[in-house]
Amino acid sequence: MPLNDPSGSARGVVVTYVPDQKAHASEHERITQTEFARRLAALKDYEVGGPYDPQRRYTGPVYFVPSNTLTTQQAAPLGIRGRDDLFGGVVPHAFVATKVISHPLVASDAAAPSGWNPAFGAQVGDAVLAGHAVFSHEDARRAGLRLLANGPLRIKAVRATGGHGQSVARDAAELQQQLDAIDPGEITSHGLVLEENLTEVQTFSVGQVTVGDLTASYFGEQRLTRNNRGAEVYGGSDLTVARGDFDDLLAQEAPPEARLAIEQARRYNAAVVACFAGFYASRNNYDVVLGRDAAGRSRSGVLEQSWRLGGATGAELAALEVFRSQPERNRLRASSIEIFGESPPPPPHATVYFRGIDPRAGRLTKYTVVEPDVHPR
Repeated sequence: MPLNDPSGSARGVVVTYVPDQKAHASEHERITQTEFARRLAALKDYEVGGPYDPQRRYTGPVYFVPSNTLTTQQAAPLGIRGRDDLFGGVVPHAFVATKVISHPLVASDAAAPSGWNPAFGAQVGDAVLAGHAVFSHEDARRAGLRLLANGPLRIKAVRATGGHGQSVARDAAELQQQLDAIDPGEITSHGLVLEENLTEVQTFSVGQVTVGDLTASYFGEQRLTRNNRGAEVYGGSDLTVARGDFDDLLAQEAPPEARLAIEQARRYNAAVVACFAGFYASRNNYDVVLGRDAAGRSRSGVLEQSWRLGGATGAELAALEVFRSQPERNRLRASSIEIFGESPPPPPHATVYFRGIDPRAGRLTKYTVVEPDVHPR
C-alpha cells in the first residue's frame, strides 16, 4: 500500500493506473491518460509520478488517475479512501460502473448479480428511458418482447463505450437474431441493456469534477463522427462550464432541454449514492438523450454514467485550469474534439492530446479548446 501522508510533510505525486492492460491497449488512450495526469499534477502542485509502481515507497500523498472506474476491492489496497485520492470513481460492485444499472430487471424472479439493488430503479424513475437490465438470454427475450409492444428497441452491450456494441430490433425475428449473436457468457457475467429506441436524438453531457478545492459543473451537447472504419462514434463535446456545483450551473442561462438533462443527471446521481453504499467519485459524467419515441412523443433520460476518464475530460481539465488561474471567472465554454482520418492542424491555442496514427484506431486527432472570455465577470 502506498504511504499516504495527510500531514503534507512530503510533496504529493500523481500516478496513472491501469487495472486491466488488455482493456486499455490503445496507444492514443495511454498517451491521453499520461497527459491528463500531467495536467492534474500541475493543478494540484504535485509531482508527476508516471505509472503506479507497487514496489515503490511513496513518501507523500498519492493521487491516482485510473483508466477505469475502480471497485472498493481494487481501491483499498492502493490506499484510495475517498474522492480526494483519485480522478474518477469507486463503486462497491463492478456492475455499478456500467450502464446496466440504468434499468430495472424484467421481473422479480429475473437473474441478477450479487449486490443488485432493486430500489435503484424506483428512485431513478422517469430520469431514464423505458428499458430493462438482463442477465440471461431468456430474460433478454422476455424484456425485448415487452418493449417491442411499444416500438423498436435498442440492444446495448454493457462493456462497450463510445456508441459501439449497439443494435436496433424492430420485431421479434430481429430481436431473436440479434440475441443469438451475443455470447451467453457475456450476458451472464456482465449483463445486457434493452431500452426503447429514440429518433431525432440529441445527446447531452452533464457532469461535475472536483480536484482539490476546485469544483466545476457543466452541460453540453455531444457530437458524432465517423471513425476510420466508417462507424458512427463519439466525436467530442461542447460544454458550458460553471465554477461550483449543479446549483451554480443552474443559476446560469441554459435552454429548457439542458435544464431537464441536468435535473435528470442529478436524480440519477442521487439514486446511486442512496442505493449503493461505498460509492464516491471526483469525476461524475452522465449521458442524457433527448429524442422522440415510436409514437412521436418527446422523451428524455440518462443513458449511462461515467466515473472514469472520458471524452469530455480534456475540456473538464481545461475549465479547472482557467478557474485556477482566473479567480474572477465563473463561466466558460470548452470543447473536446476527436477527428478520425486526415484533418487540418488543431488551432494554435488548442491543447493537443493525440495526433498521429494509432495501431488500432488509425489516424486520429484529439484536442481541447477554450473560448476566450468575451464577457469577463
